[in-house]
Amino acid sequence: MQMFKGIYAPIPTPFGANGEIYWSGLKRNISWWSKSPLAGLVVAGTNGEAALLDEDEKIRLFSYTREQLPAACKVVAGTGCESARATTRLNREAAKSGCDAVLVLNPSYYKGNLNDTALFNYYSHIAEASPLPVILYNMPRNTALNLSSTLVCRLAELPNIVGIKDSSGNIVQIEEIVKGTEQSFSVFAGSTSFLLPALLMGAVGGTLALANILPEQCVRIQTLFTAGQLDEAKELQLNLLEINSAVTSRWGVAGLKAAMDLIGLFGGNPRLPLQPLTEAEKEELKTILSKTVQ
Repeated sequence: MQMFKGIYAPIPTPFGANGEIYWSGLKRNISWWSKSPLAGLVVAGTNGEAALLDEDEKIRLFSYTREQLPAACKVVAGTGCESARATTRLNREAAKSGCDAVLVLNPSYYKGNLNDTALFNYYSHIAEASPLPVILYNMPRNTALNLSSTLVCRLAELPNIVGIKDSSGNIVQIEEIVKGTEQSFSVFAGSTSFLLPALLMGAVGGTLALANILPEQCVRIQTLFTAGQLDEAKELQLNLLEINSAVTSRWGVAGLKAAMDLIGLFGGNPRLPLQPLTEAEKEELKTILSKTVQ
């Protein structure tokens, strides 16, 4: 039985006009998400602008998010750093904050030296030292490194590594991971763009940027799949492709934050060096969103 499954939203970090974390905006957002059918929230991940956050900000985000949510809603802390030392320190802080698991992006700066052996040793050290279950995070678009299915299947044998968020979009690789791991290992689609195909191959959920603004629709894809209503699930999957692209590959974090503003949440601007959408882009996004939710 999987320890983690369902649809999670990797939440953006809201910033005020002064560039500091806007806590009241985050509180409002969390209140809205807590009333949705989401299984949990991921804090300080890619959409949370983790690379642009200070360590103390991440730690405060872990505890603040946990404090605002009912116990049934899980909190997964993004803790991956370039060094095993820094990641281990954040893992311990996440545990102190009451988080349920950690999501660990692989290091990538010294990518020329980060072969499967180095990454296996890194994650082995992390897993052994972590007081919380570890979920691997494969994001080759940002890291320029891919966690191969062979590596993931080896890591899945370690007792404290319980799943993976795979954002590669490589369905064959997801198939290989599902086939090569125990049923207790949780495979999550890292984007709505391939949620249904991943579920068909044995994934147990998704960690989806789009779930921040359309949680009901994202959860419904999995609900329809589980009920065997594949035609309806396919129709909804296809309907969400354009808006998903807008808030991920096309405009990224800035697009997601602008979409949040459009539906009444607090998105605001990203941190430098990321740039907010132009007014023309916001209008185009508004049109795409309105077509999706008709």
